[in-house]
Amino acid sequence: QVQLVESGGGSVQSGGSLRLSCSASGYTFSGYSMGWFRQAPGKEREGVAHISTDRTTYAESVKGRFTISQDNAKNTLYLQMNSLKPEDTAMYYCAAVSATLQFGFLVPEWYTYWGQGTQVTVSS
Repeated sequence: QVQLVESGGGSVQSGGSLRLSCSASGYTFSGYSMGWFRQAPGKEREGVAHISTDRTTYAESVKGRFTISQDNAKNTLYLQMNSLKPEDTAMYYCAAVSATLQFGFLVPEWYTYWGQGTQVTVSS
């Protein structure tokens, strides 16, 4: 059974940094696409970053500030978030799908497994 557990959220001031982690169990990263998504109150869930064996993809709003990575030995996905802005405030989710996506990298509907989320709050 695939399980994803996020951690690392918190409250920071604008310009600060956080590193989110997503511990995966029940499968290995090989052959999977992984993603980070976020959802602010009253807004739709949006894709932030994606990683698979041959590429990484970022939303325009986070390019140059966020970095997605994974440690296959630890079966853990990371999202390093720098230069945080108040508009980055949201619940952040990691997600997985047992396929190497060729398109729709940041589309939530393509992902099968989801974690419970970790809250990130950025104050100005």
